[in-house]
Amino acid sequence: MLRAPPKRSKSEPVMIDHTYTPAEGKPATATPTRPPAGPAGNPPVVTPPRRSKLRWLWVPILVALCWVGYEYWPKIGPWLSGPAAPAAKGGKKGGKGGGGGAIPVVATRARRGNMGVYNVNLGAVTPINTVTVTSVVSGQLMSVSYKEGDIVQKDQVLMEIDPRPFQVQLENAEGQLARDQSLLDNARVDLTRYETLVTQKAVPEQQLATQKALVEQDVGIVKSDQSMINSARLNLEYCKIRAKFTGRVGLRLVDPGNIVQSSATTPLVVITEIEPISVLFPIDEDHLPQVYQKMRAGESLTVEAWDAHDSKKLAVGKLSTIDNEIDQTTGTVRARATFDNKNFELFPNQFVNTRLLVQQKTGVVLLSDAAIQRSTSQVYVFLVKPDSTVTVRNITVGTSDGGETEITSGLTAGDEVVVTGVDKLQEGATVSATVPGEQHAGRGDGASKKGGGKKK
Repeated sequence: MLRAPPKRSKSEPVMIDHTYTPAEGKPATATPTRPPAGPAGNPPVVTPPRRSKLRWLWVPILVALCWVGYEYWPKIGPWLSGPAAPAAKGGKKGGKGGGGGAIPVVATRARRGNMGVYNVNLGAVTPINTVTVTSVVSGQLMSVSYKEGDIVQKDQVLMEIDPRPFQVQLENAEGQLARDQSLLDNARVDLTRYETLVTQKAVPEQQLATQKALVEQDVGIVKSDQSMINSARLNLEYCKIRAKFTGRVGLRLVDPGNIVQSSATTPLVVITEIEPISVLFPIDEDHLPQVYQKMRAGESLTVEAWDAHDSKKLAVGKLSTIDNEIDQTTGTVRARATFDNKNFELFPNQFVNTRLLVQQKTGVVLLSDAAIQRSTSQVYVFLVKPDSTVTVRNITVGTSDGGETEITSGLTAGDEVVVTGVDKLQEGATVSATVPGEQHAGRGDGASKKGGGKKK
């Protein structure tokens, strides 16, 4: 008797057993089997396996989030952390007092002073007098009586050439003069005798005329001998080489014992006058009328000499003269300024920066160059107002010199302007300004108005 198979619910999974019968070599009939029941009597739920590819999609996302957080955390961190802590007691609301909202800056004040208008050019120190000493006579150099680089005085003996050959020439000329002088004296005695005999008709007048000519001849010979003596004495004087003016001698170019020639081109020594000394510099033809007009009016124009780096003033002198023509290749005219040079600040052939004072402005508003800001369209400053906020103020500048600039409009003397820290400022920003070197009067409670120089 056949028994009907048990009914199964629709939710029960069907398991098919694919088995092969060894005897027949055919697969057995697929008979559905029921899986073992679970703990509660219900069949277990079969979960399909997860795909491993979805797991790796989170790796690049996490890397991207980490990079964004690292780059933008300084900006979004304060925003995520909430509003800033309130200012300390005693400060103003919104950080306008001495709280953390004030930006520390360094400021300076505009002041009233004098400003000079200068014509700045490159100049060269040029001695007023320079001499290249050579020998007038030939001979052996016997001695050198100066040290290289010394300051020698006028007519001081520098070198001496062997004077003995010229001493011999002098003695020879003196002997020749003595002989010819005796002949002249004898001729004059004969002339006196002939003049007496002619009156007595004892000698002819022709002989008297011949004697007069002989006397004149001897006079000429005596004069020639005297000139030989003077020449020999002059050569003896030339044997001592002297300084023509007070100045500094250079390096020795000829050593004692050498034979010097009067026709030699090699100098023995070079002397330059350094006290006083001059500076030659050009003046642009556009500024020449103003300078020339002041010179014609009798004004004494001041000229300053600065070093090559334009950082140190070397000497102060006066404009002495202007050349008589303009150089067409440069459009400038040469000028000479004279300096006392008492301390030898200027050296011959030294290059210096010259500053010719053309005009002196008095009582103008001056401001440090570091406080002036420039853009493509305007010149401005950050002005600190009494409430410790800053505002952008447009200004007009004039002459600049020595790190300061003339302010023709926009500021008054005493205005406080930011120097350092302008990169953090904007219109209306609150600052804590420090003015270096400025001392403020204390308040009634004993605390300073601006502690440590800071504006609160």
